[in-house]
Amino acid sequence: MSDITIPTLCAPKSLQDLEGILQHDIKIKVAGVDVDGVLRGKYMSKAKFLGAVSSGGFGFCSVIFGWDIHDAVYFRELTISNRQNGYRDVLAQIDLSTYRRIPWDNNVPFFLVSFLDPISLKPICADPRGVLRLAGELAAEMRLTCVAGVEYEYFNFKETPESVAQKKYTQLQALTPGMHGYSVLRTQLNQEYFNDLFDESSNFEIDIEAHHTETGPGVLETALAYTSALRMADNAILFKFLAKSIGMKYGVLPSFMAKPWGNLPGCSGHTHVSLKDSSGDNIFAYSDPAHPGGRPGAAFEDTKFLSQTGEQFLAGLLDGLPDVMPMLVPTVNGYKRLAGGEAFWAPNAVTYGYDCRGASVRIISPPSVPSAATRFEVRVPGADMNPYFALSAIFKLGLRGITKQMKLTTPPVSAFQTDPALKKEITLLPHSLEEATKRMMRPGSVAREIFGDEFVDHYGGTREHEVHMWNQAVTNWEVERYLELA
Repeated sequence: MSDITIPTLCAPKSLQDLEGILQHDIKIKVAGVDVDGVLRGKYMSKAKFLGAVSSGGFGFCSVIFGWDIHDAVYFRELTISNRQNGYRDVLAQIDLSTYRRIPWDNNVPFFLVSFLDPISLKPICADPRGVLRLAGELAAEMRLTCVAGVEYEYFNFKETPESVAQKKYTQLQALTPGMHGYSVLRTQLNQEYFNDLFDESSNFEIDIEAHHTETGPGVLETALAYTSALRMADNAILFKFLAKSIGMKYGVLPSFMAKPWGNLPGCSGHTHVSLKDSSGDNIFAYSDPAHPGGRPGAAFEDTKFLSQTGEQFLAGLLDGLPDVMPMLVPTVNGYKRLAGGEAFWAPNAVTYGYDCRGASVRIISPPSVPSAATRFEVRVPGADMNPYFALSAIFKLGLRGITKQMKLTTPPVSAFQTDPALKKEITLLPHSLEEATKRMMRPGSVAREIFGDEFVDHYGGTREHEVHMWNQAVTNWEVERYLELA
């Protein structure tokens, strides 16, 4: 079973179906995703759209892979889009299975696209949907299906794009004051906005499992329902689009920035993953009535409710985690979220543990619930992650661990509490985007092994650009610290 997008119940299966669905529409909205996780799209006339579906796609300016999050061309030109190739078109291929309607935008029909090379018709190396689809195909070759869930934490401000620009992005007003995690009372403030996020997500075919306040002024958390990995990434990207759109309606600006406040916890993008076999069974789960206490021969106590395959996936994930950090934490700011370490439940080391929120990988395999719930929660990504790249990295590392039958080489975090001397065995994760990018791009990195040189050179180049922009910036902190005394 291939890890393709799970279609909506009313998704068109043929051109005839599509024409029927669009019979009362005059325009369609389409969008693809760039390396920063920004939706780039347009309205198309129905005639143009149907023609693109029939012909296999339409031309889309490749510059969206040649510039950054603020449309500034990369300081060092990369291969997909540059002056030499004239910022040529790439082919945008419409994915009919992603059909849905945007309820807050006059119910306009909406489709996602993937970007292909116009000559080879293969996914361009840095297309996020294409990268994740390839990870799903790798799993399919092993008769496995990738499934996932994402939890977003995000600050909300009583601001607009105009007001934050006027304030020069300082002294922003939080939607509500104080620290109110899981507050039932606090949601009655801004109640219409809070409820609309849930209700419009349902109307937009993004299923939500939980929606509540989180610790921090104006912070919310939304857990998106488990589904196939590609569908999950689509839903995660589109939830950000939805939140920002609904926010505009109420004069609220939600931010998925990883660390907008220096003295407060950051915003996570905790990512849950598991694999199903061809029968739909969770292959991470261990269940044997003859050994109800757990799997004999488990590497460590914390893995006793994991199958051997689950252990191998975990070993592969931990082995390659430091080499793919830019795919999990893609921004300069994201590493400041991790700087707090366990104190803020934001792990900055290669660690794992059973039901441990201080570890990079939390094993969720409680014997008291159905084994289908067994999964890994990867707690490293922030809310600013590109979910396609994060899921691709997690699954490819885990599949590498299964293929190589890798074994765990370090104990779980619970062992460090009883024997602090074991802490010397802990491998720290890169502490900055610059360090992480250098590690990913070095010859022989695990990232190059599982993603190939073409992707690593391009994506790494985009992260070098972020570092270059940061190194040129003069921050308020620097001015306040050095202006008078330096």
